[in-house]
Amino acid sequence: MAEKNIITLYYMSKRLKLISLTTIFICCLSTVLYAEELKIGNVSFSPVDRVLVLAPHPDDEVLGTGGVIQQAVALKLPLKIVFFTYGDSNQWSFLLYRKHPVVMPGAVESMGLVRHDEAVQASRILGVPPDNLTFLGYPDFGTLNIWYYHWKDRPAYRSLMTRVTQVPYKGAYRPGALYKGEEIVRDLRAILKEFKPTKIFVSHPADHNGDHLALYLYLRVALWDEGMEGNIQLYPYLIHYLGWPKPKAFHPDKDLIPPEGLASGEIWQQFRLSESQFQTKIKALQAHSSQYRSSPKYLLSFVKYNELFGDFPLLRLHLNENSSIFSSQRKFVSQVELPEELNDRERLAFIGVDWKFMRRERDNLIVSIKLSKPLAQDVEASIYFFGYNNKRLFDQMPKINVRLGVLSYSVYDQNKRLEQGVVSVKRTPNDVIISVPLELLGFPQKILTSARTSLGNFPLDTASWVAVELQ
Repeated sequence: MAEKNIITLYYMSKRLKLISLTTIFICCLSTVLYAEELKIGNVSFSPVDRVLVLAPHPDDEVLGTGGVIQQAVALKLPLKIVFFTYGDSNQWSFLLYRKHPVVMPGAVESMGLVRHDEAVQASRILGVPPDNLTFLGYPDFGTLNIWYYHWKDRPAYRSLMTRVTQVPYKGAYRPGALYKGEEIVRDLRAILKEFKPTKIFVSHPADHNGDHLALYLYLRVALWDEGMEGNIQLYPYLIHYLGWPKPKAFHPDKDLIPPEGLASGEIWQQFRLSESQFQTKIKALQAHSSQYRSSPKYLLSFVKYNELFGDFPLLRLHLNENSSIFSSQRKFVSQVELPEELNDRERLAFIGVDWKFMRRERDNLIVSIKLSKPLAQDVEASIYFFGYNNKRLFDQMPKINVRLGVLSYSVYDQNKRLEQGVVSVKRTPNDVIISVPLELLGFPQKILTSARTSLGNFPLDTASWVAVELQ
């Protein structure tokens, strides 16, 4: 507690222009002690680094890595920023959940071009020329749907807003690319081959925004396909997570620290911004004016003197290993921590979900999830199993979804319903154990798995995506 008080005094003295060398020294020392207490390391760069920043939407590059970008520029390191979407549907996402009328597709594309230009301006402020920016142009608010259901023989996803099934922007990386999972992986693989990054900053696997989740997942597949996973340092940054960050709004005297539910299960690192980098980050964020005008309080929550990065280690399950090897011990969010955008029905229906354990028994993957309360009418829990085998194209691998209702369950491969008996489900009101044959998953070497709860089409809570390697 003493260290935190010293940090507060430091920022107060800054505002009063009464900083002394002793105050600065004490502040820096206390920050290091606090980081060590939370087991937070520091991100550093070498002269041979090549830095790739992957942003789900324009403004995420500033929120998550505004300081990192400036540091790479200052060190004259090769740097590329890739935007997954043009961010054209952001302000309409909650309207869509509630099936409000859709605005004209042309107006949505125009919003995408506005956000494109804002990203260019923000990057200039950070010191990055437009030639270092790449826009993929996949559908804002639709890439996680593509991940779940649009691979191989499945038709391309149709954007809810633009009503198109392929990248519509002429200035995109590959105009006309179909909205399908394999097309996204293709683009990311091409960028990895061409740029050859040593450090990648990307959205977090526990992020509750679908596009943020999806970008991380597509990147993992692309890294596996290219055989690059062990040669690249991955730095996921978290933006959307229930009840986090605390407090909201502009509080530069408080560092970003990991959410309570993720603090112990991940390896966390931070990059500390200088005063100049801090001030420039504010200006770059304000350049995203369409977003800054609508939600300055939330965006300013990420303007701190540190940027935070964390990732789950790859879980390795050995043959016939029966002991539990995964448990996050996450504390479920309370009703008061739920987003203000939820209506009364959604708040009452909210059911949290998280991992309980995961293990391998012979030729089956055993997964257990826990629920904050029993499933209610119209609330569904879904558990996903996406296998990976380097001898098969990922789009040809099964993508299994086990959907649990109040009394029954069903099993799907993308949108194709399978026989119910292909998996085993045991459940109590708050706990579920699922046994999935590895044969059903295509005899994978690795598995990407997650669980979520939803009320109709409205997502409630998500357990972090986890990568599992079968030894």
